[in-house]
Amino acid sequence: MAQLRLALAQVNACVGDLVGNSKLIVEWTRKAVDEGAALVAFPEMALTGYPVEDLALRKSFALASRSALDEVAGQLAAAGCGDALVVVGYLDHDEKGPRNAAAFIHNGAVVGRFAKHHLPNYGVFDETRYFVPGTTLPIVRLHGLDVGVVICEDIWQDGGPVAALSEAGVDVVVCINGSPYERNKDDSRGPLVGRRAAEAGAPMAYVNLVGGQDELVFDGDSLIVSPNGQILARAPQFVEHLLVHDFDLEPGGHDRVGAIGGFDVSRTVVSSAPLAPYEAVAGTVAEPLSEDAEVWNALVVGLRDYVRKNNFRSVVFGFSGGIDSAVVAALAADALGGAAVHGVGMPSEYSSEHSRTDAADLAERIGAHFQEVPIGKQVEVFVSQLGLTGLAEENIQARCRGMALMGLSNQHGHLVLATGNKTELAVGYSTIYGDAVGGFAPIKDVPKTLVWRLAKWRNAEAERNGEVPPIPENSITKPPSAELRPGQQDSDSLPDYELLDAVLDDYIEGDSGFGDLVAAGFAPELIERVLQMVDRAEYKRRQYPPGTKITFKAFGRDRRLPITNAWREHRV
Repeated sequence: MAQLRLALAQVNACVGDLVGNSKLIVEWTRKAVDEGAALVAFPEMALTGYPVEDLALRKSFALASRSALDEVAGQLAAAGCGDALVVVGYLDHDEKGPRNAAAFIHNGAVVGRFAKHHLPNYGVFDETRYFVPGTTLPIVRLHGLDVGVVICEDIWQDGGPVAALSEAGVDVVVCINGSPYERNKDDSRGPLVGRRAAEAGAPMAYVNLVGGQDELVFDGDSLIVSPNGQILARAPQFVEHLLVHDFDLEPGGHDRVGAIGGFDVSRTVVSSAPLAPYEAVAGTVAEPLSEDAEVWNALVVGLRDYVRKNNFRSVVFGFSGGIDSAVVAALAADALGGAAVHGVGMPSEYSSEHSRTDAADLAERIGAHFQEVPIGKQVEVFVSQLGLTGLAEENIQARCRGMALMGLSNQHGHLVLATGNKTELAVGYSTIYGDAVGGFAPIKDVPKTLVWRLAKWRNAEAERNGEVPPIPENSITKPPSAELRPGQQDSDSLPDYELLDAVLDDYIEGDSGFGDLVAAGFAPELIERVLQMVDRAEYKRRQYPPGTKITFKAFGRDRRLPITNAWREHRV
């Protein structure tokens, strides 16, 4: 039997920051070596950050990535980590083009390179646009055990490098990943990794990125699974973490090389003698988060990293007293601290007294800055000079608020947050140059019914921890209203939100047609009404700020429909 201590470095990389990511790799490798790890693995494209999108097409960036990889190899040796075998994801480039690649680093040098074979081209992924698939398959022998590597999509598709590694023979498979978070996605990861470990006939170590990158957020959830499907170790979600586990394996003594399963298999030996016996450690298995906790953490991390990685120190947005702005405020306080949150109350003549008091109460609960900037005079100027009435008069209130927020942003350097939710964006309930202004939209992909649910969950969590609930109860219980005309309520022009979200889920997430929706039990009149609102609002969604993706089909990132589009679902 041969022992091998493995460390999975679940880290938060920043796209394009080759210097910062290099330091991250060296620091976390040093931590792993200090804990006795002989094999250390980092996530997909950890050196460049992920996804790099069209940066992959810029040859200067790809060459800089290769150069940085060589420098990291030297830095690891200089840091006393040369004896460890380190797997690092990076952007490669050769005569055929860019590659999504992984490197084996040992003793100050790159001893093997693998390029991702299966390139995803669905949802948020456009990898066939950027990368050339790989057909070489290096296997490295470390302390008598043969280690192979695959990258993310390589385990989501049948066949390919996992099957080739199985045929060639390996003792451990490392899978490096940049797998974005979606609700309930972790439910499928464990069984998937277990199936691939069984296919390989070897334990599989799955290491994933953590952190936010524009609209994507990565939850980590790294894990190690035995060939019989047992989860041996699992990292917590949404935090950087070093997952350490010891293997005690029978070396297979594999020696097959050459053409296997469409791959050119090579073998490199960096150390053939097993390690002297030592006291093994078993990796910990983190408890999974509840669904609401998972979503909340995803939104917090996505917001925090967007703000910090883009060098903002504070955020500003309207405190209306409503549920959406209250949830965004609580998210911002959790992400950045209350002192970095600047709330602005912007009452007009139609604003209720409870909206003003609820907004002030919210600010006090989360420790945020708060000021009132009445917009009545600005609105009056526009209305009188332009002769605005009806909807135009309503929307000018939202636009005056947008101008006020952008002015404060310019003056003080705050990032403006848009507070709209997915349901509003779906049916066009946002005002361009009004409540749609901003640099980031934290709940853009959160349906209205889930906004309420998250508010209740967050308050319950605070009470369980002996803290003040961040969201005023009145913001949760009162009927939602834009307060742009006397006595206005959302229910005046929208179906009940529970029913509306149910239709939208089938139409948007499921791409259901009219007949499918009728078969699902929805009334034809309701379907016509909702679908007309959704289809007419595509131009608004295209102009909305980015926001953290949590659903299967987020606007913009996943759901991409033409703005000019004469097709309409109709009764059959």
